[in-house]
Amino acid sequence: MESSNMEERTFRAFVVEERESAFTGSVANRRIADLPRHGLLVRVRYSSLNYKDALSATGNRGVTRRYPHTPGIDAAGTVIASDSAAFRENDAVIVTGYGLGMNTPGGFAQFVRVPPEWAVTLPGGMTMREAMAYGTAGLTAGLCVLRLAEKVRPEDGRIAVSGASGGVGSLAVAILAKLGYHVAAITGKEHERDKLLGLGASEVLERKEYEAETPNALLEAEFAGAVDTLGGHVLANLLKSMQPLGVMTACGNAASPNLSLTVYPFILRGISLVGIDSQNCPRPLREEMWQKLAGQWKPEGLDRLCTQITLDELPASIGRILQGKLTGRTVVNTG
Repeated sequence: MESSNMEERTFRAFVVEERESAFTGSVANRRIADLPRHGLLVRVRYSSLNYKDALSATGNRGVTRRYPHTPGIDAAGTVIASDSAAFRENDAVIVTGYGLGMNTPGGFAQFVRVPPEWAVTLPGGMTMREAMAYGTAGLTAGLCVLRLAEKVRPEDGRIAVSGASGGVGSLAVAILAKLGYHVAAITGKEHERDKLLGLGASEVLERKEYEAETPNALLEAEFAGAVDTLGGHVLANLLKSMQPLGVMTACGNAASPNLSLTVYPFILRGISLVGIDSQNCPRPLREEMWQKLAGQWKPEGLDRLCTQITLDELPASIGRILQGKLTGRTVVNTG
């Protein structure tokens, strides 16, 4: 596929190692020959930092089994070599999900090698940096909006977005607002109010109003739809607060993976709870979503959602995301 000279080429990567039961990450030189023998070699230009990457970087065996390891579940770059007719040299591509950055070396590096079916062509009207401003978070937010919009129109009522300050939540707010929905952004970070209003939220609600366990089987019918990124009591309370025939999408468990409620929201109000999985999303749907995100769904000021860092700045940002101190999206310029 590529020449032996290419195989010996070195590149910079953020590598996490286990030493005496502690995990530390630093930038190191690797060889292309060290990468898995998959069919698509990509020169990565940008990646992005996600919570799952932070877990991988701190030794979470539920995310990554073997170390040393390079995290990064997102990558955008240029094809260097391909054994697939679907891609040619110099094609711009996006790689997200599947095993990237979990148990296959990921996007926190200047090169990745992946199966061709993991990649999609970068749509026209989207830069590589914008693709990583979205990343897995944007794909997830887009899928949430897609499933919600199938049954809920803007005129049907308010749409709640929980975890609205996070990557998925902030992008969901921006996309829904672009499509004309009245968005109620729910956040535990009052200092993010102005930013959320700037993204298009019609109102900002305090998370504490929804995070306590309630004995009521149903609550006041407030919302026609919702995007939940938190799980736990927030998810349960939002389900209880749906209007008749409301639609709710669930895509995260930042608060809790548990859900405690009765069947009454489903059988007395006819609501729908839709689970969202972007990691193993089928390729045709991925391509459809990226086209939407590059076109009519692209929010104004996408760059305002982003902070850009380098590979060398990853350790500090990983610490901040684990402490809940990062908001919006963090784009990684691999250099």
